[in-house]
Amino acid sequence: MSANFRFIRKSRALTKTQKFAVAGVTTLGAAAIAVSAAVPGEATTVAADTAAPATVASQPVKGVKASVTDRLAGDSLKVQAIAAKQQAVAKEKAAAVAKKTAAERKAVAGRHAQQATARAAQRPQMQTVAASKTYGNDLNGWIRQSLDIMKQHNIPGSYSGLHRNILRESSGNPRAINDWDINAINGIPSKGLLQVIDPTFRTYHVPGTSWNIYDPVANITAACNYAAHRYGSMDNVNSAY
Repeated sequence: MSANFRFIRKSRALTKTQKFAVAGVTTLGAAAIAVSAAVPGEATTVAADTAAPATVASQPVKGVKASVTDRLAGDSLKVQAIAAKQQAVAKEKAAAVAKKTAAERKAVAGRHAQQATARAAQRPQMQTVAASKTYGNDLNGWIRQSLDIMKQHNIPGSYSGLHRNILRESSGNPRAINDWDINAINGIPSKGLLQVIDPTFRTYHVPGTSWNIYDPVANITAACNYAAHRYGSMDNVNSAY
């Protein structure tokens, strides 16, 4: 075998070896490519796994918002409940006031009814006195009629005591009115024969007499009733009272 032939065969042999090498390299390259191709997939999987917490983390935010909303709704309900309770308390107070007012009005009406009944019971007695006696329409007649009524109600007083105080207080004028003293300044001037103020006249008014403060007999009997409670009798009064 010539050297050239050997070289040719050797060259061919090397070519086959190179082919095997190339095949091996190709196989290894494919494996490497497969490995490389697999790595991005894993990276993607890891990235997906890494991104997952972000999705999970966004859910608690929604939960917090819901909790705040629930709290606000609860606070609103509490405010409404407090307002409703306050309204109920206000209604109860108003009802209590109305009930108390109604009771007071009923009591006042009852007292007025009793007073009216008492006055009605006294009228026949007063009419009997008036029928049995005749009184002059003057100071003497007024004093004598007043004394008869006072006697029926156990109110003390004498003709001289009444006459003396009437002359001092009003000079015998049943329409007399004091428009300068402290009572007048306070808006309740003294009126009539014995100069009585309205509150005193109403308080010590004698049943069976007129409710007109200027009525001579009503004025005298109310004033004497007041003097009896405060001084024992009009006879004991010798100055302004």
